Amino acid sequence: MFSVEVRDRIMIGHSLPDPFFGPAQNMHGATFVVDVAFFRETLTKQNVVVDIGAALDVLADVLKPLKYQNLDALPQFAGVLTTTEFLCRHVFDGMVAAAKSGALGADGAGLSKIRVTLHETDLARAAFEGPLA
Repeated sequence: MFSVEVRDRIMIGHSLPDPFFGPAQNMHGATFVVDVAFFRETLTKQNVVVDIGAALDVLADVLKPLKYQNLDALPQFAGVLTTTEFLCRHVFDGMVAAAKSGALGADGAGLSKIRVTLHETDLARAAFEGPLA
């Protein structure tokens, strides 16, 4: 399986109002390094997995509504614990939708799966991976 990975970052604010999260129940900020890996069984006729420039553009577009936002104030996250794991799935869904809409060009149609990893720090990260189908 071939893969290519692109990276961006986001700064967000949020709280995790559940005793499980201890001090993270309170409002706090996070800067996530976001990696998105694209996988395919065979390379395109240009010998790539996906156009890296298009992948970077799509990732920036998916992350833009989250950058510098208080996630607690966004209607789509009302009542949701916006954990790192949850945000991985949210970004994954945006990347899959973009691939299916053609935003990654023709290369996007041949992808097998996508993996999204959010790095909270150099010590902790979470990921979500799944097929495009």
